[in-house]
Amino acid sequence: MTVVRLPDGSERCFDHVVKVLDVAAAIGPGLARAAIAGKINGKAVDLDSPIERDCELAIITEKDPEGVEIIRHSCAHLLAHAVKELFPDAQVTIGPVIEDGFYYDFSYKRPFTPDDLAAIEKRMHDISKRDLKIERKIWERNEAINFFKQQGEHYKAQIIQSIPGDEDLSLYSQGNFTDLCRGPHVPATSRIKVFKLMKLAGAYWRGDSNNEMLQRIYGTAWSNKDDQKNYLHRLEEAEKRDHRKLGKQLDLFHVQDEAPGMVFWHPKGWMLWQQIEQYLRHLLNDNGYQEIRTPQILDKNLWVRSGHWENFRENMFTTHSDERDFAIKPMNCPGHVQIFNQGLRSYRELPIRLAEFGSCHRNEASGALHGIMRVRSFTQDDAHIFCTENQIQDEVVSFIALLKEVYADFGFKELAVKLSTRPQKRVGSEIQWDKSEAALKSALDQAKLEWELQPGEGAFYGPKIEFSLKDCIGRVWQCGTLQLDFSMPERLGAGYVAEDNSRQVPVMLHRAILGSLERFIGILIENYAGAFPLWLSPEQVVVMNISRGQIDYATEIAHQLRMQGIRAGLDLRNEKITYKIREHSLQKLPYQIIVGDEEVQSNKIAVRNRAGENLGAMTVETLIARLKEELSLKV
Repeated sequence: MTVVRLPDGSERCFDHVVKVLDVAAAIGPGLARAAIAGKINGKAVDLDSPIERDCELAIITEKDPEGVEIIRHSCAHLLAHAVKELFPDAQVTIGPVIEDGFYYDFSYKRPFTPDDLAAIEKRMHDISKRDLKIERKIWERNEAINFFKQQGEHYKAQIIQSIPGDEDLSLYSQGNFTDLCRGPHVPATSRIKVFKLMKLAGAYWRGDSNNEMLQRIYGTAWSNKDDQKNYLHRLEEAEKRDHRKLGKQLDLFHVQDEAPGMVFWHPKGWMLWQQIEQYLRHLLNDNGYQEIRTPQILDKNLWVRSGHWENFRENMFTTHSDERDFAIKPMNCPGHVQIFNQGLRSYRELPIRLAEFGSCHRNEASGALHGIMRVRSFTQDDAHIFCTENQIQDEVVSFIALLKEVYADFGFKELAVKLSTRPQKRVGSEIQWDKSEAALKSALDQAKLEWELQPGEGAFYGPKIEFSLKDCIGRVWQCGTLQLDFSMPERLGAGYVAEDNSRQVPVMLHRAILGSLERFIGILIENYAGAFPLWLSPEQVVVMNISRGQIDYATEIAHQLRMQGIRAGLDLRNEKITYKIREHSLQKLPYQIIVGDEEVQSNKIAVRNRAGENLGAMTVETLIARLKEELSLKV
C-alpha cells in the first residue's frame, strides 16, 4: 500500500504503482487537466513519474510559480526544436530559464536575422499545435554521447562528458526532436501557448572568450496572455525610463571608453548625488554613526590577512610601488577595522558605528557593465558596527528601522527581505557560522519581517540579509545589505576589554542601505522617469522672462528663491516664452515661473507645475511657503 500525503493534509492510498497524473485524476478531473508537473518530497518531477513508496506530493499547475518556470523551460526546448526544423545544420547547446523567460544558444554558420526570429517563432506555434507528447527516458552515458555525435550535436556530447559519471542522463523527446535535460517538462507541446521571442545576442561557449561565439535567442513565456501583455508593457515602460537615455537628456552624467565602468558626473547629476549624500549624512549622525575616511590603496598584506586576497583577488585592481604590492580597495571593511584598532577599546564604548561614503573599485567584466547600474568605480553608503554578541539583536533591529525610513523617503514602500546563509567558499569556523545565522534569524523575527531563506548565498565572511525594493513598474532591486561577521575582526586583531577585564573580539556588522550610490541613482532615475520629487530635483524651479523688460525682475525673483535654499535656475534668453516652456518641460523641472509686464506691475509671479497646470498668479512668498511644505513632506 502506497500512501500519498497532499498539501492540505489529506492522504490517498494506492495498492499499485501510480503516476503523478493518476493521483491528480483521483483528486479530480479538473486538476488532472490543469496539472503540468508534480513535486514529490519537494522535488519537481514529470506527470508520468511513478510513485513507488510513501511520499508527500503536490500537483503543479500553470498558476503556480514553479509551473510558469516549467513552461519556460519547456519553451526553450520548443525553440530549439523549431530552430532544428528550419536550420538543420545548427547545433544546439544550452537553454536555461532566466528571470521572466529563457534563452537558447546555437552554433550556426551565419548570423540569425530578425526575419529568422519571426520564422522561428511561427514554427514554434506550429509545433505547439501538433500536441506532441513530451517523453523522458534515462540513457546510458556512452549511448547518449554517440547519439548526439551521430546527430552532429558535438556541444551536447561535450556537455555529457562533463557530467559526473554517477548522475542519471535524462533525455526528453518530442516528435523527432531529442534533447538532454534534467527536466521536468510539460506533458505535451500544446501546453506551451503564450510566448514571444525577444532578441538576438552573442555569447561565448561556456562563457570563455577563447571559445566560439554562439548565437543566443532570448524569449519569454507565460501561463496566460494577460501576464505576457503586462510583462511586455513593463518592458516598454522600462525602455522609456532607461537611465542611460534620461541621463543624457537631463544632462546628469555620461560614461566613455577612456574610463570604462566609471562615471563622469555633470553639475546637475552631482547636485542630485549631493542631495542624497547629505540626506543620509544627517540621518546617520542622528542615529549615532561617526563618519570617517579611509585610504584608497592598501598594502596587499592587509588584504591577505582579511581574507579578501584569497577570496576576491580576481576582482581587485592592483599596483606596485617601492617594491610593495598594493590593491585599490574593493570594499571598506578592512580600513574600518584599522580605525577601530587605534587605541584600547572598552565594552563601555560599544557599539561603535563607523560610516563612510567609501569609494571602491572592482574589476567587473566589461560585458557586465551597464550605464551607472553596473560600474567598476562606485561609492557605497557603507558602515560597520562593532558590538558585543548581546548587542546584535538591538543593532540589527535599529538598522532595519533606519533602512525602512530611508526607502520610504525615497518613495519605496514595498520591501522584500532574504537571509543568505553560508556559501561553500568561506572563512571562519562552523561554530561561528552557526551563531551568526541564528542571530540574524532571531533579529528578523524580532523585527516582525517576513523573509525568505537563500541557502549558500552568504558572503565568504558571514551570513547576510538582503533588502530589496520594488519600483513603480514592479521591478525588484536588491539594494540594502546587513552582514554579520565574527571572522574578520579576529583576523585583523580587533579587540576590546570586556567587563571582566578579559580581551574579547567584537562582532562586526557590515551594513549598507542604498548599496552603490551610482546604482541607486540609476534606480531613482528609472523609477521617476527623471521627474524627481522636489527635494531631489537638481533644479527645482526655473524663472523665465517674456521680454527684455522683465530681466531685472526675473533676476530678483531667482535671487529671493536661492536665498531661501531653493535651487532656482534663470532663463533670460531672447527666445519665445513657448519655446522656453517646452524646453524646460522636457527637463522635467517641478516648477516654472513666468514673468511678464503684468507680473512686474502686480509684484507677483505666474507659476506652472510639471504637469503643465497653470497655478495662477501668486507672490514669491506664497510660492516659497508652498515649496517648503512640499520639501518637508518629501513627496
